[in-house]
Amino acid sequence: MSPNDLPAQSYPDLKSKKAIVTGGAAGIGFAIARALAAQEVMVTIADLNEAAAKEAADCLPGTHHWVAVDVRERQSVDTAFKVAVEKMGGLDILIANAGVSTMRPGIDLTDEDWDFNMNVNARGVFLCNQWAARLFLEQGHGVITNTASLAAKVGAPFLAHYSASKFAVVGWTQGLARELAPKGIRVNAVCPGLVKTSMQDREVQWEAGLRGMTPEEVHEDYIRQTPLGRIETPEDVAGVSVFLCSEAARFMTGQALNVTGGIYTT
Repeated sequence: MSPNDLPAQSYPDLKSKKAIVTGGAAGIGFAIARALAAQEVMVTIADLNEAAAKEAADCLPGTHHWVAVDVRERQSVDTAFKVAVEKMGGLDILIANAGVSTMRPGIDLTDEDWDFNMNVNARGVFLCNQWAARLFLEQGHGVITNTASLAAKVGAPFLAHYSASKFAVVGWTQGLARELAPKGIRVNAVCPGLVKTSMQDREVQWEAGLRGMTPEEVHEDYIRQTPLGRIETPEDVAGVSVFLCSEAARFMTGQALNVTGGIYTT
C-alpha cells in the first residue's frame, strides 16, 4: 500500500465546516484541500493561478469553490477572502499554505530572491492569518494552520532566504497563538520535510547544478537523509494539517509540528 492510499482518519467534528486553502491548486495545498473535502468540509481553493484553482476545486467531491488571490497584497487577500466567505456562508478554518522557493548561495542572493520569498512565505501568512483572525475573533471560533518547513527548524544551504522566511512563519505562529488562545482560537503550523511536489522537482534541478551532482543523485541523497527511508508525499503533510484543524487537537496551539520522516526531531 502506498502512502497515498492510506485510509483517512475520520474527524466527525469537521463535517460541514468551511475552509480556505491558499496555494491550494497543487502540491501540499491540494492534498490538504482533498483531505478536508474527505471530511465533508466545504473548501475554497485560493491560488494565484485562477484557472488551476478552478480545476482543483472541480476535482474535489461535493460542492467547493475557488478564488484568485495574490497573498502578497492586502487588497487581494481582502477581496478574495470576502468572496470566499460569501460563497461558503462562513469560515471556520484557514490553511495558509501558499509558498515559493528559489535556490542560490547566500552571498549570491539578489534583492529579488529575498523579497520574493519573504513576501509570499512570510508576508502572505501574516496577511491571510490577520484577515482570518479578525473574523474569528468576531465570531468567537476558528482554527488556523500554517505551512512552514523543515527549513524553519534548521537553516538549509542554498535556501538561507527561504529558511529565514519559514523561521518567520514559526515565530509568527507562536506569537499569534498566544494572543488568540484566551479567545479559544488555535494557531499551529506544520513543518514538512523533503516533499515530492513540483517545487521539489525544480529544487532538485537547481541543487544538482549547485552541488555538482545529477538530479538522480540529489533525489537519492534526500532519501538517505530521511530515517523513514522514502520521499515524503503531500498526503503525509495533509493528514497532520487536518488533524490540527480538528477537535482531536483541541489542546494544541502555537505548535510547529515536524512532518519530516525523522530528519529533524526537535
